[in-house]
Amino acid sequence: MDLHVRYEGDDDPDKCTARKLSRFDLAELHRSDRATPYGVVLNPHAERALSPADAERAAESALVALDCSWESAGEKMFTLPGEHRALPYLVAANPVNFGRPMRLTTVEAFAAALAILGERDHAERVLAKFTWGETFLELNAEPLRRYADCEDSAAVVAVQQEYLDRG
Repeated sequence: MDLHVRYEGDDDPDKCTARKLSRFDLAELHRSDRATPYGVVLNPHAERALSPADAERAAESALVALDCSWESAGEKMFTLPGEHRALPYLVAANPVNFGRPMRLTTVEAFAAALAILGERDHAERVLAKFTWGETFLELNAEPLRRYADCEDSAAVVAVQQEYLDRG
């Protein structure tokens, strides 16, 4: 599954997980919407949740993430062409947002998506470049397994609701 990033470049370059993925040839960075390939776009504002039902489409085209600061990650930023999907409830393991729900780095978003889409080995490979990478999979082991077992978006949302209700 090819990983592509619409790269804004507005975060600290030393902490940017998308740039690190690119340095290791694990993802391709694009500076414009036009240059970014059509695919399954990870978008926190999307109406549908990512589910295993999206695996074939992501494998055929691409898995696309937007890399920008959380301050500028408003809905208007997500103008990329493709099938937009939101990741379900997960907790960040990165040092900046550790333990905070839904504040994932680009690599965490990719790893979560890959795990949900049945590409667990690929998720482990991209996270292996980060000292805290394995922690992300450990923190989210149960929800990722449960989301990956879902048939479609509606089932993912139902599982997510269980975690939100625990809140």
